[in-house]
Amino acid sequence: MKKIGIIVLSVSAILSGCARGLPKEDPPIRLLQNMYSQEKYKAQAQNPFFEDGSAMRLPVSGTVARGYLRDDVAYYEGKTKDGDTLLLAPVAYTMETMLRGQERYNIYCAPCHSRVGDGKGTVVERGYTPAPTYHDNRMRNVPDGHIYLTITNGIRNMPSYRSQISVEDRWAIVAYIRALQRSQHATVADVPESMRRELQVKQ
Repeated sequence: MKKIGIIVLSVSAILSGCARGLPKEDPPIRLLQNMYSQEKYKAQAQNPFFEDGSAMRLPVSGTVARGYLRDDVAYYEGKTKDGDTLLLAPVAYTMETMLRGQERYNIYCAPCHSRVGDGKGTVVERGYTPAPTYHDNRMRNVPDGHIYLTITNGIRNMPSYRSQISVEDRWAIVAYIRALQRSQHATVADVPESMRRELQVKQ
């Protein structure tokens, strides 16, 4: 009898172990109800406490969601605290930033401005209003904040890319545009000494 009892208990334990983790139709047992059971209003519900009878309330004026406080004026608006256009980007021009800027530039900017930034992109070749080149004196001397604000708000025929390009990526594009400008107006002094011997200077 003892052997039979041990066998039955062993089989029961094995079967109960196999059943764990399987989906069940029974509601879960919660010993501590806490906030599982509470009085609350769901979306679109009515609440006679408020004058308009609606339980849905607007956030208090000035409320900012966690993680969305944009108090860094230079970074988010491309301007100084006095409202002047930012002369230099508030981010470091690292290789990672440049590569990200190149990727975003080729997606959003190159169709009009071209891969080298001369304003002769593919859509311009098909009749779209020509975009300005980045390589004239005016564009080489505009502040970084001006380029950032142009991406953000648009200018003339260029639409705003505020909703398509994140703030971080806008600054990355600014960094890459500066790299494009430097590439088209580079001098021998810009070439590392270890590579200057490979240059063939045309007479």
